Amino acid sequence: IRFNRAYCASSPCVPSRASFISGCFAINHGALSHWGPGCHFEYPEGHRHSEAYPFFSRYLRKGGYKTVTFSSFGDRHHAWWFFAGWDEVHTFTLRGGSEDADEVNAAVIPWLKAHGKEEHYFLHIQYWDPHTMYTYPQEYADQFADQPISAFPDEETIRQHRTQYHPRSASFLHPIADLSKVPSTMPLTIRDWQDFKKLIDGYDAGIYYMDKHVGQLLETLSEMDIENEVGFIISADHGESMGEHGIYAEHASATDPVHHVPLLITIPGVTKPGKVNDQFVYNVDAIATITDLLGLPVPEGWDGISFVPALRGEAWKGRDYLVMDHGLYTCQRAIRDERWHFIRTYDPGFYPFDKVTLHDMDNDPHQLFNIAGQYPEIVQLMDHRLEAWTHENLGRPGHIVDPLQECIHSGPWRYITPRQWAERLRSEGWDEQAKMLMKKYQI
Repeated sequence: IRFNRAYCASSPCVPSRASFISGCFAINHGALSHWGPGCHFEYPEGHRHSEAYPFFSRYLRKGGYKTVTFSSFGDRHHAWWFFAGWDEVHTFTLRGGSEDADEVNAAVIPWLKAHGKEEHYFLHIQYWDPHTMYTYPQEYADQFADQPISAFPDEETIRQHRTQYHPRSASFLHPIADLSKVPSTMPLTIRDWQDFKKLIDGYDAGIYYMDKHVGQLLETLSEMDIENEVGFIISADHGESMGEHGIYAEHASATDPVHHVPLLITIPGVTKPGKVNDQFVYNVDAIATITDLLGLPVPEGWDGISFVPALRGEAWKGRDYLVMDHGLYTCQRAIRDERWHFIRTYDPGFYPFDKVTLHDMDNDPHQLFNIAGQYPEIVQLMDHRLEAWTHENLGRPGHIVDPLQECIHSGPWRYITPRQWAERLRSEGWDEQAKMLMKKYQI
């Protein structure tokens, strides 16, 4: 079954992974950035292990399942809490997310051959290949040379985007100044549609390369004659902007392309081939669903709800709308419902966001036009939903400080500060833009 409307509740990497391990939204687990203010992963009840808010990995383990992860995520982001609760943690590399899928499989497949026929295990495997920078054998990108891509963005849109001067813009595709470090599979800049096609071909190649190695896992299960005994779930921590709001190959906001994630699930004896679900689900709902499938009660402190009935093809209502947030590159909260994507921006960072943004996703899927001024009643509805959601979560007993407020207070400056970016602009001849940036931030 493929879920067409699966979304991560909080982005980017650390907030989303914290939701995976905790079953909670960032407003309840505390990590909405990558480090510093707004990134304090909170675990209730001090030195004891909470029954209401258990770690997903520990909860499954306590329920009788061997829990195993092959992931360098905790090391990459110094998110040591991610390693909690597992029976086995395999980092297998010090490359911290720069490893390719073949390196992952070189560690995973021997484990699978040795332990795959055991009963009751949960195996978590992480691949990084669709994440920038895109690195893999060149032929994986070359295969797409004659393949068409989306008509968005067209040449005129790219020309407009070339005037923007934020990181990951068409003119500054790579935040690093030393472009000699950019792999040949990626363009150095987005000057025109051909550069954009190279970027998309590289992204597709990263997905294809990962997909090939996921296929190797399935082949291994088949060789072991257990392919019909293993449930398989494919998802991601976040998506990627590819020209939306002038941002390329980056996950910098609470926009639709950043929060929209793949979710494909096959469970022997439960799912049927070829099914598609168009209801809204969170990544934390997937965690609750796995728990429910194993016959374990979903902990009361988790924010996810099980969609097991949907897996079985039974009636399941789903969520009417989703609330999402981001605190690393921008400070935003957003709401996505059947038609609208609403964003309230508290700090745009370097990016061109209005304070209030409303997009009609039926007629403007690439989020080109802010029509908030045309629909004040929708803006009012979305603000009401946002306020109600915030109050509901902040009203929990013993609740932590809203991490978004901490991000707003400190500013979304982790990898690049305004001064550093002004210096980069000046070094490349964008003197007026550098002056405007320094004036805006009084530096």
